[in-house]
Amino acid sequence: MPYFNNAANIIKILININNPKNFKKRRKIKNMKIIALEEEFIPDSFKDMTTKVFQENKYTYEASNQIIEKDVIDAMLDLGDEHLAAMDEAGIDLQILSALIPQITTDNEALKSVIEEGNNKAAEAIKKNPTRYSAFAGLPFVDPKAALTEFEKCIKSGFVGAILYGSINGDFFDNKKYWPILEFAEANNKPIYLHPCYPVPGMINYFKGREELSGPEWGFMIDASSHFMRMLTGGVFDQFPKLKVILGHLGESIPYNMERINNRLSAYTKEKLKKSAAEYIRQNLFITTSGNFSTPSLLCAMGTIGVDNILFSVDWPNESNKKAVEFLKHLPVSEPDLEKIAYKNAIRIFNLQKY
Repeated sequence: MPYFNNAANIIKILININNPKNFKKRRKIKNMKIIALEEEFIPDSFKDMTTKVFQENKYTYEASNQIIEKDVIDAMLDLGDEHLAAMDEAGIDLQILSALIPQITTDNEALKSVIEEGNNKAAEAIKKNPTRYSAFAGLPFVDPKAALTEFEKCIKSGFVGAILYGSINGDFFDNKKYWPILEFAEANNKPIYLHPCYPVPGMINYFKGREELSGPEWGFMIDASSHFMRMLTGGVFDQFPKLKVILGHLGESIPYNMERINNRLSAYTKEKLKKSAAEYIRQNLFITTSGNFSTPSLLCAMGTIGVDNILFSVDWPNESNKKAVEFLKHLPVSEPDLEKIAYKNAIRIFNLQKY
């Protein structure tokens, strides 16, 4: 149910936004769990490749270094004491980790190897700190059969879902060759996190000569939102109505354009699909606050897709844990809604009852 379901709620929100007492009250919140789920690391063997990618996209790299006041690649390599100390400093109880491994490759075997290394590194971190870490499985989607095998293995090891960075060599989940993976995810109630990456070659002309726009600044949003919309119009959610898909950065702009999307796709959805675009967005899309700590944007998302579909995240180490948590604690929303965003939705969606 959308949050802004009547005028009284809208007025209440506006009063809360402009009432300093609410901001002061939020600072006093204690003993509230905080779970974050777009928190990245890299396998040790991926350091050189990550360094190369970041050097080619220097504005992304430089911004992250400035935000966390340390080298972001070094931070991505660490799942030990320094990583935990950064969580403790901000008050984050649990992170759902994900290995940052894009699927743009001509060497499938090498990709499988580094993905397995990443999953093993996450599993070892969880074993050492079972109350502080969980993880998304990295999967070699370039080989759907191998991806399904790896997914099954990771789920048996306690991973809570799977993650994809960008496209699959320029391909997307509306391609039916990937549907056995989505079928497995739905059957086992394991969400798929669509993390953005730099746009595929077919889109690169939009950023030619303006490479500073190609990453988190703008290109990432286009990449991830387009992938989800391809799934929607491609009938994925008719085939798998209980499939959960997660987008970071407050939904990569989709919640704020939902009414226009719904209106302009109405003729298509009536002819080709079982439901409207807005129904799929509210039913199958879950969003996180990662890297987009904007109160007006979050309130807009609450009004369109509902608070039950919103989860706290940071995007560590590209963003600041402390800044993200301060944003969370100062939100002018009711305490029950704040608790949902901070941890209760994550516990429900990922079945994290042991936490």
